[in-house]
Order: sequence, then C-alpha cells, then structure tokens
Amino acid sequence: MHIRRSSGHTGQAGRRWAALTAAAALVLGATACSGGSDESSAGGKVQLTYRIWDATQRPAMQHIVDAFEAAHPSVKVKIQVTASAEYWTKMQADATSGSAPDVFWMNGPNAQLYESNGILMPLSDKLDANGVKLSDYPKSLVGLYNYKGTQYGIPKDFDTVGLWYNKKLFDAAGVKYPDDTWTWKTVQDAARELTDVSRKQYGILAPPFGQENFYDTIFQAGGSVISADRKSSGYDQPAAKTGLKFWTDLVKAGYSPSLKSMTDTFPSQLFESGKVAMYYGGSWDTLTFAKNSTLKKNIDVAVLPEGKKRAVVIHGLANVAYAKTKHPKEAASFVAFLGSRQAAEIGAKESGVIPAFNNTQQAWVKANPQFHLKSFLDEVPYAVPLPTSKNTNVWANEEPTTFAPAWDGKTDVGAAAQQMAGLMNTALSKEK
Repeated sequence: MHIRRSSGHTGQAGRRWAALTAAAALVLGATACSGGSDESSAGGKVQLTYRIWDATQRPAMQHIVDAFEAAHPSVKVKIQVTASAEYWTKMQADATSGSAPDVFWMNGPNAQLYESNGILMPLSDKLDANGVKLSDYPKSLVGLYNYKGTQYGIPKDFDTVGLWYNKKLFDAAGVKYPDDTWTWKTVQDAARELTDVSRKQYGILAPPFGQENFYDTIFQAGGSVISADRKSSGYDQPAAKTGLKFWTDLVKAGYSPSLKSMTDTFPSQLFESGKVAMYYGGSWDTLTFAKNSTLKKNIDVAVLPEGKKRAVVIHGLANVAYAKTKHPKEAASFVAFLGSRQAAEIGAKESGVIPAFNNTQQAWVKANPQFHLKSFLDEVPYAVPLPTSKNTNVWANEEPTTFAPAWDGKTDVGAAAQQMAGLMNTALSKEK
C-alpha cells in the first residue's frame, strides 16, 4: 500500500500524506522556542515566508502572493518550496529550533499533532477581523483543521475520489458506461465482463489503498475507520470488514491485477497502460491523465458507485500560521487572503487542484472539459473527512503490512481487520 495516501497532486503525490517522520515528543520541543522566521524585513517591509511542497503549484501561488502584496504594500512574501519527501522532516526541525516559516501548508493527518503541541497559531479570534467565514468552505473540510473547538487552518483546496473508466474497453465489451445509478453489484458485474485474461486485460484495479479504495467502501457499508471521539478503531466492526472484502473479492476473482503487479507498477500507471477498464482514482489524477495524449481521448470519470449508502472520502490542504511568528498580524492576514475567493479563483485556473472556497470550482471543471469533472463536486454533500487522529501515521503506517496478506489471499480479510483494530487501538490509547 502506498504511503502517499493522498495525493494530491504530486507534485501532489505526497502532498496530502507525506509521512510524518518526526516523533511527537520532538515536535513538542518547538513550544519552548521563541521567535519565528529570521527574515523579518525586506527593504523596510515586513517579510513573511510561505512554505509549500508542490513545485508545480508555485506559479499559481506566486500569482496569489503578487495579488496579496498589491493589496498590502508594506508586506513582502517569499515562497519556499520544500520537496514532499523532506517537507515534514524539515518542518519538525525548524519548529523545534524556532525558525519555522511564518505560513505553510498543513494536511489532515498531521494537523492535530501540530495543533496540540502549540506549533500553529489559533485563528478563531482572527477570522472576523480578516473577513473569513468558515461557511465558505465544505464543512467536512473545515473540521479537519479544528482542534477542541479552535480553528487552526483555513482550507486551501480539496479532493474527492471518482470512478475513472476506459470508454474504449467498455465499448469493445458492450458494457454501459458508469453513471450515478451504479452500485457495488454493477461494478462487480462490469469488472467480470471487462476482464479478458487472454489479453491481459482487467476489469478493475483493486489496490489496498485507504483514501482511494477501502476507506470509501467502509463508509459506504455504514462503517467507520475511527470512532467519532478518535479513541477507538472501527476495523473490528462488521461494516468495515464488508468494505474491505469488496476489494479482496475482486482480486480473488481475478478481475484485478495481483497485489504484486500493483506494487511493481503504481496503479494509476497500470490504468494509463489502457489494459484496465476501471480505477477508483482521485481528482488529483486529472492533470496526469489529461497529459496522456492517447489516454485522455478514451477515458472519463463518474461518481463512486453506491453501497449501503453513498459516501466518499474528502481531504484537502489548509494554510496555517506559525504560532511563534514575529509578525502575527501580517501572517494572519496572509492566511486569510490565501483562503479568499480571489485566491481560490487564481488557484482554480492555474494550480490544477480543486479550490476549497465554495462556488469557485467551475474554473477547475472547465480547465479539462473532456472529463466529467463535476462528478468530484457532486460527491461533496455526502463526503466524509479523511480519518485522522493526533498521531495518525503511527496506526496508518500499519495498514500496508497488515492488509497485504489478505490482498494476497494468504489471510482472511476479517482476521486482518481484527488484527488492524488491535494495533490501532493500542496506538490510540497512547495518544494524550
């Protein structure tokens, strides 16, 4: 299972789930440090540093910075791009030394760790003064950056998961294209009809990925990955096992490549090969697929099929400010601007990601009219936040090795789920 865990938009691959390598105890050390960025002025102006991890988004971020500086001539913003593989390690080191950037990107899995250790500036008392209304963003996304009633991040963008499909393979097999009437059974039946072993063609990709696969089906089965109070695992519940079994059954039936095949070659690349008919992929896949001159003519995307109910995982980045910044007023103002409609409209046209600000997403949809990208937006009303806790990666990093034997057919998926629940509950019990 991949560690990228979302996404994003790699440039975005790592963007959402770049693994946190620092221990909570080390991050905690940052609260004892004072100060912030050493770059406090530039030509008499207040200088802020803004750290991101996706170089492909830098041009769009620079245009947003330019707009902010035009409206705030006394402030200068310097963008720092740190590769996703090093981002969290560097953030931990800089936070511990008291030299973290004034404003930076934050993701859901790491948010509570930073919030609970005093690394992030509380924003709740600064929203009104800076014209920020949390109702302007998807509620499920806002909640990812709220800790014990205090808001620490303003949503930047979001992603959901859709059913990508190869129209050429569907046409050849005489199978109707996916639409919003599809259910789990429709997927299973179509996967069977679209599989042709003699041609090494598969009906669907069923990798053991959380956000893109089994988290969605667990929620669709009426289950949960983690309890609402984040104190216990949901993996030992029948609905969670049902959601997992949906995928292992597809692999067992031969409708999906084997786990080894999906490990040797990343699933989205297998889909790009034109030999797989269906793929549960994120909105972040859009740019990659659109650049594939052959593939882009033959594929499209629909909303995820319905299980016991409709559900999809939503995740997204937030912009946050460093609690020890030397310029708290300016940093809060910049974070607010990054979450504004103006910034969202720039991002929608240039960054390749779905802006979080409500009613600004159409520019993103129109950027690639060959795909039915509205599917990703249609899912927002029933979206479920990405499962997180204070130390998300401690238990999330156990998922790959725990579930792999079930995907290989060596272990019953129910037993694997039970084992994962035990590991997860142990990890959660240690969170303070």
